[in-house]
Amino acid sequence: MKGVSLLKTDSHSYWMEEAFREAEKAYHKGEIPVGALVVLNNQVIGRGHNQREALNDPTAHAEVLAITAAANHVEDWRLTDTTLYVTLEPCPMCAGAILNARVPRVVFGADDLDHGACGGATQLCTGKFLNHKVDIIGGILEAKCKGILDSFFKNKRASK
Repeated sequence: MKGVSLLKTDSHSYWMEEAFREAEKAYHKGEIPVGALVVLNNQVIGRGHNQREALNDPTAHAEVLAITAAANHVEDWRLTDTTLYVTLEPCPMCAGAILNARVPRVVFGADDLDHGACGGATQLCTGKFLNHKVDIIGGILEAKCKGILDSFFKNKRASK
């Protein structure tokens, strides 16, 4: 994927496992299984999983919920020095939230070639005219993150 680092480290895998647990919560609630967390100084300060159906809210993506929780935790909308871990590459809306919150690093599991805005379908986080740039690392626990999504949609199609 152009412009996306594929650097993989043990700590990224550790935090992605935590984000995956959030995705499992979404899966069991019948939501698209995406999980996210915001980490600051080696501590989780915000978590989220998709809740669009439960909240009847098109903006209730895992990333937005995790960013909101983190901002409330630090009592500031600026999330400098944090890392957002998410099991699926963020969409354009979530990329906007990442930029607005000044999140400096996003680590994701599965790429999204249809809707991803961090190098998959488009790249919104590293444009040369932006006042904030985001370091993007993709492919962490990719097979596991894709697997839960594949399972969810396979089950959804089978139940129709």
